[in-house]
This record gives sequence, C-alpha cells and structure tokens, in this order.
Amino acid sequence: MDWQRSLRSRLAARCGPKKSEQELKDEEMELFTKYYMEWKGERRSGNASYVNIPRFYYRLPAEDEILLQKLREESRAVFLQRKSRELLDNEELQNLWFLLDKHQTSPMIGEEAMINYENFLKVGEKAGPKCKQFFTAKVFAKLLHNDPYGRISIMQFFNYVMRKGFRKLHSGTHPYFATAGWFRKIFLLLLCLHSSKKVFLLSGSSQNRPLIEVTNCMRFQALAVPLDNVRVVWAVDSSGGKIKIQDILACSFLDDLLELRDEELSKESQETNWFSAPSALRVYGQYLNLDKDHNGMLSKEELSRYGTGTLTNIFLDRVFQECLTYDGEMDYKTYLDFVLALENRKEPAALQYIFKLLDIENKGYLNVFSLNYFFRAIQEQMKIHGQEPVSFQDVKDEIFDMVKPKDPYKISLQDLINSSQGDTVTSILIDLNGFWTYENREVLVASDNDNTADVDDT
Repeated sequence: MDWQRSLRSRLAARCGPKKSEQELKDEEMELFTKYYMEWKGERRSGNASYVNIPRFYYRLPAEDEILLQKLREESRAVFLQRKSRELLDNEELQNLWFLLDKHQTSPMIGEEAMINYENFLKVGEKAGPKCKQFFTAKVFAKLLHNDPYGRISIMQFFNYVMRKGFRKLHSGTHPYFATAGWFRKIFLLLLCLHSSKKVFLLSGSSQNRPLIEVTNCMRFQALAVPLDNVRVVWAVDSSGGKIKIQDILACSFLDDLLELRDEELSKESQETNWFSAPSALRVYGQYLNLDKDHNGMLSKEELSRYGTGTLTNIFLDRVFQECLTYDGEMDYKTYLDFVLALENRKEPAALQYIFKLLDIENKGYLNVFSLNYFFRAIQEQMKIHGQEPVSFQDVKDEIFDMVKPKDPYKISLQDLINSSQGDTVTSILIDLNGFWTYENREVLVASDNDNTADVDDT
C-alpha cells in the first residue's frame, strides 16, 4: 500500500546521518528567507539596472507589519551593542588621560598642555585597540590650529574623545526617541524599565518587584527633575508629555542611569549612583522612617525631621503650599522631587525648584522682603538653640555680593545660576545647619587643615 511505502521511506530517512549544527542553521536560514520572501512578496523588475545598482532605500515598516518591525528592532539592538563595545569606559578614559599627560610636549602655552605628532602616535600605540580610531593623522590635523611647534592641545583632544563617547548616550537611548527631536514621557519610562533588567539580576530574587517599582519611580523622577521647564513642556503636549532630546542628553543623571548596564559595577559605585538598588533602599528607607503614622504619606511635621531636622518651618510651609499634596500630606513621588532638589542644589533645575518656593510673591525675582521673610525663621531657630541671631542686613549684603545680580535690588533665577553660589544662598535661607556651615566656614577650613597636618605628621 502507498501509506506503507511512505512510512518505510520516512523511517529510513530518519535513520540517515545526523546533520551538523551549522547545517541545521543554514537550513533554518534558507527556510526563513524562503518564507519571508513569500510573505513579503519578492519584487521583480525587467530593468537590467536593478541587478547592477544596489538598493539604497528601504521604507520603514508600517504598524501592521509586525515581523518587519521586530526584525528592525532586533537589527538595531545588535548594531548598538556592537557600537557600544567600541567605546571607552571610565577606566580606559582615565588611562588615556594619564598617557597623554605623561607624553605632553613642552613648552606649555599658559596652563595648556600640548602634544606633538610623534608623541601623539606613541600614546596611540600604548592606549589600546579601542583608542586606535582616534590616533590618526586626520584627527590630529583637525585639532591642529596655529601652534608654532605643530602641536595640538591635550585637553581639546581629550574632549574630542569624550564627545565621541558622549554619542553613546544618543545611541543607547535611540530606540526610545519620539519624532522631531523630542522624548515622549512614556518612552522615558520605558528607558528606565529597560535599564532595570541587569540591576536587579544582582539580587536574584523574585521578591524584589516592589523595590524595582520604587527604583523605576526614582529613575523617572531623577531624569525628569533636572530638565528645565519640564512640566511646562509636558503641559504643551496633551498626549502625555514630551521632553527635548538635547535636554535629556545634557542631563548629568543620564550618565548614571546608563552606567548601570555594566554588570561588573562595583558596590561603591552602586552606592553613589542615584539609580541603583542600594540608593533606592536608602531613599525609600528614609521615607519610611519619616512616616511615623505609617499611612504611606508625609505630613509637614514628619517631613520636618528630614536630614538634620534643621529646615525652617516657613520653608516647609512653602513646600506644602506649592507642591502636589493629598489632604495636606506628601506622597513618595513628591518626596523624590524634594530630595532631588535638596541633594543637588548646584544643579540649575534644583535651583529652579527651590527658587519657586522662595519667590513668595510670584514676581520672578527675590527682593529684600523675600530674603528677610525666610531669614527671620533662621534667626528664630538660632534663638531656640541659644545662639546670638545674626543681623539680617549683614547677611543680605553678603548674598547680593555673592550673586552680583544684574539689578542691584532683585535676584533672578538666572542670576543665581550664573553666580555658581545658588546652593550656598539657598542653604543660608532655608536650613539652619546650612547657614551655620556658611557662617563658620573659616573655622571649618582651619580645622580641616589641622587634621591634614596631623595625618602628615604620623
């Protein structure tokens, strides 16, 4: 019978020699190509030029072409992984700087270290294969200006290498970009979720889901807060918000987020990285410790114990007036905004956050009345602690001397940022401990010098 012959032939074929792994892969690829071309529909043309001229345009897949979209995403991921392996990590950059400094060519121009082409090539030989792409005659000529000795600036060359490495941020976040140079809010959250995969493999426990959620919340807040006018930008877009890509790339926190992709990141580096699991535990643990009534929210009284417990009541009143609260209590996301601003007071966005609280009249600037309004609370705390209150006139003059505003009677946010003294000024006005540190800065410096001398003697 026919079915008997078919069965015998099938069994005989199975008993044949087994195919190698490479043969199986080739067969799989052949079948994939065959069925893919049948599904896609192979285009044929009678024009002979189509055989000789390579195709230079491939249209983007439509939304309903799932297979093409998946193929494009996978190809992009493989390409980005290959490119990221070509870039220098922090240790390699430090080694490069050491070699450049060691091979600098005299004489220096002011404080600018220079290097000639001969030493440039020597550094290229010692720096390793990843650096080879930077040590070419083309790069040297590009950075060569009007030096009479035919040298280039070491700092300019190193900055050139850093800019090339900076493109890693663009490549690493590229899959999450929206159109026309904007980052959509949901894609930013996807980036945070994507970065959490390797971080929490360290714990190896499925019980860490709450921690992952807390950390992703921290990541999203940290990336959002440092961007100028981020909530204004989101308000413009009713579909959920968007942020400029150039602001994302300029954000210093993004370096920390992408650093966590390193599976061999040391424990010390994780502890200093805002986005890591240890940092999440630290901040969330502080939040739980402040929440004395265990209702998941913080009242003004509970928040007053934050840090050293020396924030003034007037400042805390402003926090609860301006920030999002629920029945007069603060949730964890609002708390993260608060912590980010106070822990990063040198950052422009942190100063923007605090400036909004200090600008009680919503005029866009701080005048003598605003400064006095907040400093009176510092004077009251000094009395409570048995200290002699400092004259406001003296402090006011010092603040204006530090900031040097364009208008001698008004301090704007931009004045604070440009002065590089915004963290000191805000600390003087909102935190007794910050004011005490500023007031006794000379004593503290002298104490540090004495301690250093004692260590040297030993």
